[in-house]
Amino acid sequence: MEIHAELVNRARSGERRALDELVRATKDLVYNLALRMLGTPADAEDATQEILLKIVTGLGSFRGDSAFRTWAYRVAANHLLTTRKRGAELRAESFEQLGEMLGHNLAAGDPAADDQLLVREAKLICTATMLACLDRDHRLAYILGEIFELASDDGAAILDISPDAFRKRLSRARDRMTEFMGRQCGLVHAANVCRCAKQAGHAVAAGYLDPKRLAWGSQACQPERKPERVADLDTVARAIEVFRSTPAFVAPESLVSEVKRALDAGASDLLR
Repeated sequence: MEIHAELVNRARSGERRALDELVRATKDLVYNLALRMLGTPADAEDATQEILLKIVTGLGSFRGDSAFRTWAYRVAANHLLTTRKRGAELRAESFEQLGEMLGHNLAAGDPAADDQLLVREAKLICTATMLACLDRDHRLAYILGEIFELASDDGAAILDISPDAFRKRLSRARDRMTEFMGRQCGLVHAANVCRCAKQAGHAVAAGYLDPKRLAWGSQACQPERKPERVADLDTVARAIEVFRSTPAFVAPESLVSEVKRALDAGASDLLR
């Protein structure tokens, strides 16, 4: 949803209806960034609520020097860079540790899962954990530049660095991710033994994954874009496409209600 300057100005003046519309217009972009940074829907919901409140209560500092979307991303990025460790960040601290975990799972020899919902869940958990193996600065650059496909100038503005510094940070993140996935992920190279179905089968057998309680399975998605022909891509592009093929998620409507409740409780002076 495009966020128009007129809506932002009405919200800044304290118009409650405009504030509600602005929260609805912003929640999905914030949620998808938080989801990829933190790696679990529950943690992303908590962070999104915190970020939306920062955006609403900080509207007075928005000067219009950049697009509102860029400013909202900057508020979200600053919050996510300083928040406590949670979600996927607690599952693996490095690519080396993640590689050992995946290898251990495969060595268990459990049958591969054939339920595509379980396979999808395993893929989303694994890709979220891979992202978390990048430090937060490089993870943000990779998400903004490769997954969200923002231009270098936009990414630089969000992270408050120069475009050249953003490109260098993005390049380092891309190299690290491609190197790991190129030797580990079966979606990138058919010769690699790791497969989402095998990881899902082990997770169910070990009790790590409950088929009746899938964290990602209940997430509403925006319409999916047409996937790339992976066979025609090189290793770098294949690794990136694994992440880009994940759909954009719709933030729960309950977040709007929670932000309203916080505003009513006096979290913002905008309405006074």
